[in-house]
Amino acid sequence: MKIIVLNCGSSSIKYQLFNMPSKDVIAKGVVEKIGLNGSFIKHKKTGDEQVKLEGEILDHQQGIEYLLGILTSEKHGSLKTLNEIDAVGHRVVHGAEEFSGSVLITDKVVAALERSSELAPLHNPPNLKGIYAMQTLLPDIQQVGVFDTAFHQTMPEHVFLYAIPYVLYEKYKIRRYGFHGTSHKFVSARACEILDMNIKDQKIITCHLGNGSSVAAIINGKSYDTSMGMTPTEGLIMGTRTGDIDPGALLYIADKEEISIKYTQTLINKFSGLMGISGISSDMREIEDAANEGHHRAKTALEMFAYRVKKYIGSYAAAMGGVDIIVFTGGIGENDTETRKRILNGLEFLGIDLDESKLNIRGKEAILTLPNSRVKVIVVPTEEEMMIAKDTFEIVG
Repeated sequence: MKIIVLNCGSSSIKYQLFNMPSKDVIAKGVVEKIGLNGSFIKHKKTGDEQVKLEGEILDHQQGIEYLLGILTSEKHGSLKTLNEIDAVGHRVVHGAEEFSGSVLITDKVVAALERSSELAPLHNPPNLKGIYAMQTLLPDIQQVGVFDTAFHQTMPEHVFLYAIPYVLYEKYKIRRYGFHGTSHKFVSARACEILDMNIKDQKIITCHLGNGSSVAAIINGKSYDTSMGMTPTEGLIMGTRTGDIDPGALLYIADKEEISIKYTQTLINKFSGLMGISGISSDMREIEDAANEGHHRAKTALEMFAYRVKKYIGSYAAAMGGVDIIVFTGGIGENDTETRKRILNGLEFLGIDLDESKLNIRGKEAILTLPNSRVKVIVVPTEEEMMIAKDTFEIVG
């Protein structure tokens, strides 16, 4: 069965074509700068070199139309016709309380996603655009939604509730939902496979660190707590998001700057985080380069990021009554060796005995601790698209 996985962002579409159940990747790529000048598609057919194709791409439907054309083209394609595609799997960020697992997309599901868009205004609308586009371009194909929030539906009530009047939770479902669930689920399971441990009796902390970052506490394979909340803004400092902040500070800023709620939302989502602190970039690599040249605010941004991750690791170890495995994943978690060192420095009291010869490994699976270390620290590259393909295959197949 051939399954195409779509991850639609505000101006981009990541895609992978899988052969299931073997999980073989047939082709993959990304559509960039949708609706902007300089639109292009980077495409790689397995066994061939990556190609870059430029052209005007005005919206998500046109972007998907282009990538389907590439997949069936004589020169770069992997399919003879689009009829070879059996199903589509979509990454959907917010499923609210309505979805505790992946689902076949129906009109009722689409209506529910439209209602929950106000909970993830930067993510769900482009996710829906991908669904709409496929309904238009391939109306007879089955589509599956795989939710970032679903894995965290096992959080207990005393963990997911906010300390606001309970009636507001009942009325508007204001609560902590958590995100990156597909990634946290995959890397926790994969870490236990690598370590030959049974996930059903492990306490695991997974650190998904990238432009968007979150930490999760996982007990016996189920999410117990996670750093992101009702929206992806809560928790760790991120590329352009504040992470945890005193709500009183936001009210103070809005009053002093005389800005609206809408602009305040933009402030905390797009102009804060590493970008706001460093004043340089939201890219950790550029910030580290500046810090190495003596840039004070860049150094501060790096210290703040590592401190927040370390603080969450410590708090989750306390919440779970200990920790057996700590997992790093995501663009920063997998590749940024210096950030990992900053986070791990000082955590020896947990029972971490690091293998100094492994600390500079990047971009691949690696155990960073010595064999006798009580707590295992491991790097596991995330494979969210593969997990989406797997869920899609199980539902459609």
